[in-house]
Amino acid sequence: MTNNDVTQTKLKFLSDVAQKELKHLRFSHQQVFSEPFTAVRAETLLTDEFLAEKVEAFSSRFCRFQDTLGDKLFSLWLELVGEKQKTFLDNLNRLEKLGIIESTETWLQLRGLRDQMVHEYIDSPEVLANALNQAAQHIDFLQKSMDNVLFDLKSRRLS
Repeated sequence: MTNNDVTQTKLKFLSDVAQKELKHLRFSHQQVFSEPFTAVRAETLLTDEFLAEKVEAFSSRFCRFQDTLGDKLFSLWLELVGEKQKTFLDNLNRLEKLGIIESTETWLQLRGLRDQMVHEYIDSPEVLANALNQAAQHIDFLQKSMDNVLFDLKSRRLS
């Protein structure tokens, strides 16, 4: 088995994982955003264990999906198409130039939501509500990025 074959096998596995993660993320999105998520709702997380669990699932799934794409799938795709691996920021810029992601800046902003979603609900319901709403509004951005990789792989007959 060649290195290219190994990379293709890993890409297939990661694309399957990413698609499953997206499905679970969309389910969690429906659970959390069945009504607007406001700072008032965020304040109830310390007493409403059911809502807290749903928010935790959404946050975890959002971060995991972004990590799967950004840290794994994109790196392997870049390797497969013959791009040299550089810093994470350089790779994002290259992905933007190649049309895989729409915006490096948006990607980095979404990555920055992690701490706000994970740590801020105890101290700042407003920050948490804002971060969750931003994440929710950008699920399609992440999905489009994944779809662009999958489309490219199919066009190369690699998936």
